[in-house]
Amino acid sequence: MPINVPKTLPARSILERENIFLMEEKRATTQDIRPLNILILNLMPNKQATETQLLRLLSNSPLQVSVDFIHTESYQPKNVPKTHLEQFYLTFTDVKHKRYDGFIITGAPVEQMEFEDVDYWDELTEIMDWSNRHVTSTLHICWGAQAALYHHYNITKSERADKISGLFTHELVEATNKLVRGIDDEFTVPHSRHTDADYQSVADHPDLLILDHSDEAGPFIITSKDERHIMITGHIEYDADTLAKEYQRDRDRGLDVHMPTDYFPENNCDNIPKNRWRSEAYLLFSNWLNYFVYQETPFKW
Repeated sequence: MPINVPKTLPARSILERENIFLMEEKRATTQDIRPLNILILNLMPNKQATETQLLRLLSNSPLQVSVDFIHTESYQPKNVPKTHLEQFYLTFTDVKHKRYDGFIITGAPVEQMEFEDVDYWDELTEIMDWSNRHVTSTLHICWGAQAALYHHYNITKSERADKISGLFTHELVEATNKLVRGIDDEFTVPHSRHTDADYQSVADHPDLLILDHSDEAGPFIITSKDERHIMITGHIEYDADTLAKEYQRDRDRGLDVHMPTDYFPENNCDNIPKNRWRSEAYLLFSNWLNYFVYQETPFKW
């Protein structure tokens, strides 16, 4: 079923070439069904790449999905044209009177900072508090997951000795949970981060459930038991070449970074990496939309 996106959004042409089912506003409003209304707070520097990645995964649903993007008001993004934000993005002020079926908070390149030192932290905490009252279920990605664990559950993060980057195998420990329905007992996920949420604090928290385990990367999926908050610690939305671009970016900056683990074929960075997590990504987003959003959200707020 289709996802409703603006006709001129740059991601649209990419998704159309992939035969993703897209629909324009005019046609969407003539269908006698209520779409799922999803809000995305995009904190990633390359906003257009993240838009494409998330819209691709949201498209794999039997439901019509309508998406609003917002950016921070307290911090002006530097890596995206102002005209793009003006044309395709709203602010929290524009949407805080609304209710949404689902909400996505992306990662952000600020994980080595203390939460309170992030320029938009106060705004983000206001948005996260708002989500408790105005959103059925929120999906938090990477740093967004760490921010949610800290703000909602008082769980801190710690610096890793070395950045974790690459593909890591996770094993399901809660295989019957509906969020991971259809996902293999062992699955591969991209990670790219310098910090970890405190594992024991997560495991001991009475309101949280860890769905998988990895000796190297820790848990990937953490969910609140009321299903209002989903925290994913990696970047399952990434394209096949995203880790390669990050690796090259860090090398160009003169940083001492290791090659992403189990990522490049034959461990040779001249070889083109393959996407080995696509099916899990589609399943995870489809399950979230179906079981945690559609099945729970009221037809009328």
